[in-house]
Amino acid sequence: MFERKLTIGTHAYDQVRALADGSITIPKTTIRYETAPVVTEIFERLLVDEAFDVAELGFTYYLRALDSEDQRFIALPVFPARLFRHSAVYVNRSKVSGPGDLAGKRIGELAVYGHDAGIWAKGVLADEHGFEPSSAHWLVGGLDFPMKPVTYVPRRHPPGTRVDYAGEHDDLGDMLEKGEIDALISADVPRCILKGSPEVGTLFSDPEAVERDYHRRTGILPIMHVVVMRRDRARAEPELPMAVFDAFTASKKKAMQSFRAGRQFNHMDIMLPWLSSHYDRVRAEFPDDWWPYGVAANRAAIEAVLRYHHEQGITSRRLAVDEIFANGLEGR
Repeated sequence: MFERKLTIGTHAYDQVRALADGSITIPKTTIRYETAPVVTEIFERLLVDEAFDVAELGFTYYLRALDSEDQRFIALPVFPARLFRHSAVYVNRSKVSGPGDLAGKRIGELAVYGHDAGIWAKGVLADEHGFEPSSAHWLVGGLDFPMKPVTYVPRRHPPGTRVDYAGEHDDLGDMLEKGEIDALISADVPRCILKGSPEVGTLFSDPEAVERDYHRRTGILPIMHVVVMRRDRARAEPELPMAVFDAFTASKKKAMQSFRAGRQFNHMDIMLPWLSSHYDRVRAEFPDDWWPYGVAANRAAIEAVLRYHHEQGITSRRLAVDEIFANGLEGR
């Protein structure tokens, strides 16, 4: 019997665990699953070394590649990483007290101008608070540990927007605490926040309340990463994209069932106080599926991120939802 081989790479999320451990399979397929300590290692291995047939990729990395005519990969509407990003904006308290103070400020950003958290934070700040990213002076770099420049995707920004790059050993979190930058947008939480420095804080005093209100009004749970596969495999095996989508979906459903079953015993296998209370609050906001895959359930979020990429000068045109996903999955 024909047995194809598939190498899959993602972060070790709970919703992919069943696929990673082999309890969810793809028919007639031998899967080699790989992960990495830092998810951007997977991005780089995919784009530079083509190390995977199917892999998680930052949505902005995918869209930049697609817009630069890199057609090696095609997306599936599987979204392994999603986070609200009002809470990803950090400030020096002596420099910024609210969204209206960001104009004209020196703002740090992690990794690339327009990393996934930055795309969403800037887009939401523009939509809801009138913030113009072009009004700020941007400094792109790393925090808490040395970071080499990200050079394997196009580093774009709009003409007229000042974007500089910090040195490999510069620490944007340390610069924020010292007041050398006024604010910071970062997918990762800087050490100065984690240690409770009085000099720094989040832009919004209660980010969770703001994020819950945003979700209730818009229905959007922001998408950070997407699963992509080699386009040549998708063309050669036209049934494969759907088979991979179905496997990721089944793995996610198994993780959600585990959470539901765990509620009976107060999620005692996870050592976190009040976890079940938080679970109940999440279910109140997302009664059916708090992590939907597919285009139909996520069209508003996908449309928003495509709009933000174009408005922020990351893509040369506003890409359409139906052109970024594999054939047969656009309507899922």
